[in-house]
Amino acid sequence: MANERPYSSQVVDGVEQAPSRAMLYPTGFKKEDFSKPQIGIASTWSMVTPCNMHINELAEAAAMGADEAGAKSVLFNTITVSDGISMGTPGMRYSLVSREVIADSIETVVGAQGFDGFVAIGGCDKNMPACGIAIARMNRPSVFVYGGTILPGEHNGKSLDVVSVFEAIGAEANNKIPLKELKSIESKAIPGPGSCGGMYTANTMASAIEAMGMSLSNSSAQAAVSGQKLKDCEAAGNAVMKLVKKGITPKMIMTKKAFENAMTVAIALGGSTNLVLHLLAMAHCIGVKLSLDDFTRIGKRVPMLADLKPSGRYSMADLIEIGGIQPLMKVLLDAGLLHGDCLTVTGKTLRQNLAKVKPYPNTQDIIRALDNPIKADSHLVILKGNLAPEGGVAKISGHEGLRFEGRARVYNSSDAALKAIMDRKIRKGDVVVIRNEGPKGGPGMQEMLSHTGALMGQ
Repeated sequence: MANERPYSSQVVDGVEQAPSRAMLYPTGFKKEDFSKPQIGIASTWSMVTPCNMHINELAEAAAMGADEAGAKSVLFNTITVSDGISMGTPGMRYSLVSREVIADSIETVVGAQGFDGFVAIGGCDKNMPACGIAIARMNRPSVFVYGGTILPGEHNGKSLDVVSVFEAIGAEANNKIPLKELKSIESKAIPGPGSCGGMYTANTMASAIEAMGMSLSNSSAQAAVSGQKLKDCEAAGNAVMKLVKKGITPKMIMTKKAFENAMTVAIALGGSTNLVLHLLAMAHCIGVKLSLDDFTRIGKRVPMLADLKPSGRYSMADLIEIGGIQPLMKVLLDAGLLHGDCLTVTGKTLRQNLAKVKPYPNTQDIIRALDNPIKADSHLVILKGNLAPEGGVAKISGHEGLRFEGRARVYNSSDAALKAIMDRKIRKGDVVVIRNEGPKGGPGMQEMLSHTGALMGQ
């Protein structure tokens, strides 16, 4: 599909496509637009989640950037769902499936309309890798834009995020806080648009995709509601037009080395275990051979440096204040942990992009020095054993210890496990095992933040 004739030619087998033009005039096309490259703007805007409620404005900024660069932008939408809202209900079974639906829908529109290139804007756990999968499948000049992180809430001088609510539920169930305080935390935790504020899946994937070279520099470290993010979107529309002119496609960027860069940066940041699931899918779609063993190989040499939530103290908003992820990438590059020769959507190499990046301020303690890591190797640990013969992933940052032994409390469903936790049947030293909740078993690989949050709260 990547090699089909561009739609903007308006000629198929020597025949002028007058009906096509007739249908596009009412959408805002002018006569001169038919000689321009057409750039699709894939928006995941939706009012079902704060992660994506602002993306319509970002999409318009990206469209403006493409138009200003001499293209004709065409904006279209796809669905999204919210893990945070569906979590703990049967609706969570749709979450991982939604990734495929979103990827399919973007591919369908880009392929059917024959766009010369496109911008894909994502802002939540599954629609972000979905954009990456669609970019990989279509292999047309394209840029991914992250919708941006949410600003933290505040309660009694303490910053809040979505997991604060889960923890408060557990604390209230264990009579540690009154119901009134739980309600107050609930109303303050999500103050506006943007993705969950810690190094959860959204910020992890944004950082990984930037490190891979498929986002513009610093796109992953911008607040959702900011002038910086609007400029990033406008620049992305402009960048796609440049990629079209230079003939730069995702296959030239999303190489094995680029995926290794993505893994390296995400490990240093203490990123989500979902990174493994999504990078494997994106690699498969672009034709790169990536396996669980690669995560173990890279993890042996890359330390965890970021003191970010959920395992640490700080939010993505705090990291933005000190410079985002670019100074970290420069440190990793200088230490020989990143492949600097990888091409990026700027049209330059990663090394060129990072050449003038300034270091973090000396006073910050969010990102540790290489010789003083939180953990000397990866927190994303690939496990193999009789419970997971083909491999499993654990997030072990070092705070919890490195060896675990205890009585297994085994539950056959997410609901049964959560009920036991809320009924305070889990004791210190127990190991909670929840069966039948993988990609097939759930189905959909339901997330368990409500469970872990309730346990932490207790």
